[in-house]
Amino acid sequence: MKHAIMGGILFLKTSNLKETTIFYLEVLGFELWLTQPEINIVKHGNMLIGFHHQTSESSKCGLITVFFETKEEVDRMYSKLHALGLVKTEPKENEKYRIYNFFATDIEGRDLEFQVFLHELPTI
Repeated sequence: MKHAIMGGILFLKTSNLKETTIFYLEVLGFELWLTQPEINIVKHGNMLIGFHHQTSESSKCGLITVFFETKEEVDRMYSKLHALGLVKTEPKENEKYRIYNFFATDIEGRDLEFQVFLHELPTI
């Protein structure tokens, strides 16, 4: 079995592993990367997030930022999350950071940002 030499996973507590996983897979378009006892690790591009089931508490610190290649992809995500009542702002261009973005929350109240960079990026 081949293993990655370097990488990282952000682990967050969740009080509802099943529903949180379904949200990230079906609504946000992440892939299921790995399942372990009481943990599901989801993937979007080079980002890995592990959700670890806790009986009554969910991690809500920080901001999960997902970036796309086009404004249209950001707008599609906005439409999905708007229909679910989870958006906090409308998509707009941010000249300071040279991005097009909006903010929302997931089903447990974690802050999310969806954006596209409006400039060239270094290779990951």
